[in-house]
Amino acid sequence: MGNVYFFTGFPGFISSMLLEELIAKWAPEKIYTLALPSMKEKAMAEKERICSSTHFPQTKWEIVEGDITKSNLSLSEKQLHMLAQSVTHVFHLAAIYDLAVPEDIARMVNVEGTKQVNEWVSFLPRLQRYVYFSTAYVSGTRQGVIFEHELDKGQAFKNHYEETKFLVEVAVREVAHNVPTTIIRPGIVVGHSKTGETMKFDGLYFMLNMFERLKFLPIIPYLGKGEAQGNFVPVDYIIEATLYLAHTDEAVGQTYHLTDPSPYKMRDIYRMMMTEYLGKEPKGTLPLRLVKWAMSFSFLRKWLRVEKEALEYFECASVYDATNARNTLAKIGIACPDFRDVIPVMARYYRKHRHNSTKQLTIH
Repeated sequence: MGNVYFFTGFPGFISSMLLEELIAKWAPEKIYTLALPSMKEKAMAEKERICSSTHFPQTKWEIVEGDITKSNLSLSEKQLHMLAQSVTHVFHLAAIYDLAVPEDIARMVNVEGTKQVNEWVSFLPRLQRYVYFSTAYVSGTRQGVIFEHELDKGQAFKNHYEETKFLVEVAVREVAHNVPTTIIRPGIVVGHSKTGETMKFDGLYFMLNMFERLKFLPIIPYLGKGEAQGNFVPVDYIIEATLYLAHTDEAVGQTYHLTDPSPYKMRDIYRMMMTEYLGKEPKGTLPLRLVKWAMSFSFLRKWLRVEKEALEYFECASVYDATNARNTLAKIGIACPDFRDVIPVMARYYRKHRHNSTKQLTIH
């Protein structure tokens, strides 16, 4: 019997792309995706789209209604038994990814949800790999070089998203003593490096949102000094790397920074993005403290379509060492593209879809 895969976080962007690539290259015997009852219809539509594009039999993919925040993921005894007899790989991606998420929601979904998933995977006798999606930003406010094996260094955090993802990774590392686990720590994910495709204009896309709104101005300044390194990685690199790491024995018990090994400073990224999108360079510099003050006004945040929390990444001087990931992935020729080459693709995709409201975050 071939491998049987169980995914949380479907129909999210990364989980959908993982599944498309999994079907194309890893020949799954069966796929189970967990979906909240409220997301069942959307999950069904995405499943049909992927099955159609990959010619994967719909009978080999089952959408299971459940809830990661509930005991046994809200699955019935019959479902639990069926999954225990078959599941070989679990990919846990379900989380609240919003930088502005309130603490109670972040703790319920990210912390309590992963606690329940951790307990469930501990009782899967055929499990070959538990792949947990963390984030490079569990480093919080730490500065300097951050290594893949490091986690708790007494750091503070810029938002509830970072803090809860840190708490969860601590818990996953405990489970890893008894469960074959691989922890993936992506940088800030952007669209596909060849097509630009992305589900939401979040993260770095706030720059393009802002440029689109301010393009009538003769001069647009830099935001702060921008000396921090910006760690942005295209989703196709994340997908290809994750699927390889999920299937190689070398990755058991390991943590991987899927980050840019040669990142640009935020000031350079800002300039390259503006030059690509507006055809002009920034002039002058607006102090970041002034920008943060301006972003305290919700009407301005909503008009610019910028989350205030995103500005923190302009000044966090963290350097993410990815030696472990680079050495493992180099053996089969997987490497992160130069971000300079990704920017034109991002800008083209954004320009084409900028008026699609479903791709914009709701800014509060």
